[in-house]
Amino acid sequence: MNYQLNHLRELESESIFVLREVAAQFENPVLMFSGGKDSILMSYLAMKAFYPAKVPFPLLHVDTGHNFPETIEFRDNWVKKIGAKLIVGSVQEAIDKGMVVEEKGVNASRNGLQTAVLLDELEKGKFDAAMGGARRDEEKARAKERFFSHRDEFGQWDPKNQRPELWNIFNGKKHFGEHFRIFPISNWTEMDVWMYLAMEKVELPNLYFAHERDVFDRDGILLANTDYIEKKPNEKIVKKMVRCRTIGDMTCTGVWESQATTIEDIITEVSTTRVTERGGRADDKRSETSMEDRKIKGYF
Repeated sequence: MNYQLNHLRELESESIFVLREVAAQFENPVLMFSGGKDSILMSYLAMKAFYPAKVPFPLLHVDTGHNFPETIEFRDNWVKKIGAKLIVGSVQEAIDKGMVVEEKGVNASRNGLQTAVLLDELEKGKFDAAMGGARRDEEKARAKERFFSHRDEFGQWDPKNQRPELWNIFNGKKHFGEHFRIFPISNWTEMDVWMYLAMEKVELPNLYFAHERDVFDRDGILLANTDYIEKKPNEKIVKKMVRCRTIGDMTCTGVWESQATTIEDIITEVSTTRVTERGGRADDKRSETSMEDRKIKGYF
């Protein structure tokens, strides 16, 4: 037990160090916030890092317009609770302005449309660093990221052009128009996140806990029933006890059959599963390099 506590405190200290480095090295950073557990953890660590002062940078949510309603409700309550400033970039507004074109058909999703909105918000806000809750254990493309990950003037990522980070020395130097993506919880695992949230008794959206919901099976992934998704003729709506392991756009975020109603239940469940938390994300299954392709274009 002491070993686990020490491990979590070491991860906490590392992440807080990175957050403070961002505040020290960059003029105008922003923290990405999706309403998911990792961004909640990030904002919680930011509160700890700068206490008793308020979090010294705003939170940015790229809203697809197809989020779970529970996510938006939690987001607004959480931001109010921690006293942070919230900026919302709207995919729907981008569609209305002709900035992006909405996908059509049964597999249509707005998830990929977030990239253009994100880059636009970073440019409008003149943000030189954007912090996100991505972790190296989530997906093979994310395993390639440094803590300080350089992006060029077009917001693009070159995985072969990254800076060394020996002895936790982070190089935030950049040219005008470029920015950095920062990943303070890179070294955390899904289990670390859940154990820390349990230890700190951090508030979470009810989507993470088992609840009854109308769902349907598509290619082995359970999706929540919503008007945002066009159904195939053979797809039948059924009620199941499910929960989310990740939270994103409803059109591509799979849910998992579960009976876990507490964080302790979730920890037990995660410890025995052989499927990663992004194993239920339909957007990751469009190709073998789906995530890396999106990241190179500017996706988080």
